[in-house]
Amino acid sequence: MKKTSLIIATTIVAVSINAQEVKKVAAPKVAAKPAVAAKPIATVTAFKTNTDTASYGIGVRIAQNLKSQGFDGVNQELLKRAIGDVLQNKTLAIPDSLIDASLEAYHKKAMDAKSSVAKKEGADFLAANAKRKGVVVLPDGLQYEVIKAGSDTTHPLLTDKVKCHYHGTLINGKVFDSSVDRGEPITFPLNGVIKGWQEAVQLMTVGSKWKLVIPSDLAYGDQQAGPSIAPGSTLIFTVELLGIEKGDSK
Repeated sequence: MKKTSLIIATTIVAVSINAQEVKKVAAPKVAAKPAVAAKPIATVTAFKTNTDTASYGIGVRIAQNLKSQGFDGVNQELLKRAIGDVLQNKTLAIPDSLIDASLEAYHKKAMDAKSSVAKKEGADFLAANAKRKGVVVLPDGLQYEVIKAGSDTTHPLLTDKVKCHYHGTLINGKVFDSSVDRGEPITFPLNGVIKGWQEAVQLMTVGSKWKLVIPSDLAYGDQQAGPSIAPGSTLIFTVELLGIEKGDSK
């Protein structure tokens, strides 16, 4: 972990702010067109001053970033104290040289705790789902159910690109990603996705639609994946294979 999450969070905030500043560049000469009034930038005045509003907004972005990386259990009072100490040039309560190590230790402990809970819940779900009619359980624990069989006989290879529609949820039903909801399928290299997808999609043919239940060790393992997928999570996908772009099998 490099300067770990707190520095990443503040960097993201800085980038977000700087991204709003657009430099003027010389444009090529074109035929004159009627002037169009520029849209004014919306002014948010949730607090008494713009400084207060921006201060709150920065806090929101930092907290969102911390939460997405598993730091949501931090001591908020000490977090505020640390920010104040730095901004006011006070002596730090912890030597800077020890901060990265403490963050790494905290993060690992938090991720291990979340992973343990999620794995137990996932194991219970997989055991119950395996008893359902039509569910196929593969030797590594991956489960699938054929919703619609494709008429094609060609299977994609790991070196191919595939075009898919998919809908991904946690075992509690919460949606974390869905091309179906976005209304647009996605094409990607099959060897660039999680192992559960790689294994299952190679068994599918164009036109088929399967429901996959993927154990954590074939998904993201003990890693946090975005704000919704906790370490150790079992994932559920409905996947429809729409097309195959042949790759280099050498």
